Amino acid sequence: MAGRPPVLPSSNLSYSENFLYMLDSLGDKSYKPNPRLARVLDILFILHAEHEMNCSTAAARHLASSGVDVYTALAGAVGALYGPLHGGANEAVLKMLNEIGTVDNIPEFIEGNEKCRDPLIEVAIALEQAALSDEYFVKRKLYPNVDCYSGLIYRAMGFPTEFFPVLFAIPRMAGYLSHGRESLDDPDTKIMRPAQVYTGVWMRHYVPVEERM
Repeated sequence: MAGRPPVLPSSNLSYSENFLYMLDSLGDKSYKPNPRLARVLDILFILHAEHEMNCSTAAARHLASSGVDVYTALAGAVGALYGPLHGGANEAVLKMLNEIGTVDNIPEFIEGNEKCRDPLIEVAIALEQAALSDEYFVKRKLYPNVDCYSGLIYRAMGFPTEFFPVLFAIPRMAGYLSHGRESLDDPDTKIMRPAQVYTGVWMRHYVPVEERM
């Protein structure tokens, strides 16, 4: 997508270092990734690796419970991750911060009950403080999560916003695979089938198509 040649990993580098090396070395074997950037990426990858039964992790576990192969389970999880309310959240945060524009606009933004050293970092910090003291967010126990800042950090590292879901998916694979393995290793595992309470009409007779309104 960026027009760069594919680069093989180096056995002398860590996972995060290798990721940056494969992105930026352009085949130059003497290239050394910035250690500070590699450390930042490592921390972000750890933060994104796993957190409870989120949408995509639940999708992976749900698929694994049916006995599909690991590739199908991961593909389904990534499909869920692609949604703007999940893996696209950090990209959406950047769009939101750009929409707000300045710290002065935060009270008006909060008042509208919208969801939730780069110049936008000041806006993000002030927005977090305003949200944590706003009755709407406090009553609903809504708190800024890792997505609030990860997009700003990725952008500061030079990643285009369209890369963000991919940067989320790479470390999250560890969580998907762990849940899949746990599912396979559990002798009591059964196919997942969430319970549902039906609240509609108790009995309804079949109506031919041509007689329907």
